Amino acid sequence: MTRRASMDEAVGLLEGELGPRPPAALVTEDVWLAFLRFGRRRFHVPGTPDADGLLFEYGTYAFDGPRTFTLDLSRQFEVSDSDGDHDHYVQVHCELRYGLAPALEALGSFNSWFFHDAGDDLEAWAQGLTGRAAWTAIHRLKPAGTRVYQERV
Repeated sequence: MTRRASMDEAVGLLEGELGPRPPAALVTEDVWLAFLRFGRRRFHVPGTPDADGLLFEYGTYAFDGPRTFTLDLSRQFEVSDSDGDHDHYVQVHCELRYGLAPALEALGSFNSWFFHDAGDDLEAWAQGLTGRAAWTAIHRLKPAGTRVYQERV
């Protein structure tokens, strides 16, 4: 049986999938493929269907500065307390920011979840996302900024 990684390793593993190239050298599709490789890796999490999820979301937001079109690729892990009950979630984000352009703003906002152990197929989920019209608009764009980080939610 393959060893499942610890949640504490997640940021480093995602950064490793992104590779040694500077983030400015990557186009959206490069980051997406790295995120999918990261998404295929299994982690040691509680045995519930929503304990390990992937999130693909985009929209125009002003979280910590001027409005910008953002694609956020996230992995969410459930953390249980010593009794095995839900305590909180940890999210590992790969956030791509593109600036503000009318064509991107016109895409609106969207999000889609995939959960390991919920009976869904990761490859089918990914294919459905890249079949969206928004993917055609962003897959070859170079983000103005890319950030990988972890937060407790």
